[in-house]
Amino acid sequence: MDEMATSRRWTWLLLFASSTTLICCALPILLVSLGLGAVSAALFANLPVLMSLAQYKAWMFGATGGLLALTTWLLYRPGRTCPADPELADHCENIRRWNIRFYWTSVAVWLIGFGTAYLALPIYLWLEGA
Repeated sequence: MDEMATSRRWTWLLLFASSTTLICCALPILLVSLGLGAVSAALFANLPVLMSLAQYKAWMFGATGGLLALTTWLLYRPGRTCPADPELADHCENIRRWNIRFYWTSVAVWLIGFGTAYLALPIYLWLEGA
């Protein structure tokens, strides 16, 4: 049961960490794209932590990418087994399914954040020049 609790903590940490990539990078771009640039400016003016997140986005994306890699290993490593007791085995498999769902949600969130932070402007400029 201790391994299951540790795995659950990692997945929640990963989901939280990858969500910060959306808050720092994707949310402002989305607001500006929808014509709500003033809302984005007000958010950055009233929540200084957003400016810190944006300022250190390379570190944030690197750290959350590392967490994703670590979680990939934790979820898919060889030799991972569930207990022999049928009730505990069922519980273990249920937790594993949920952890995998959280993992792929986190991967999607991270990719959206990465795309908006690093790929959106170069793609836009390339399309404008073409």
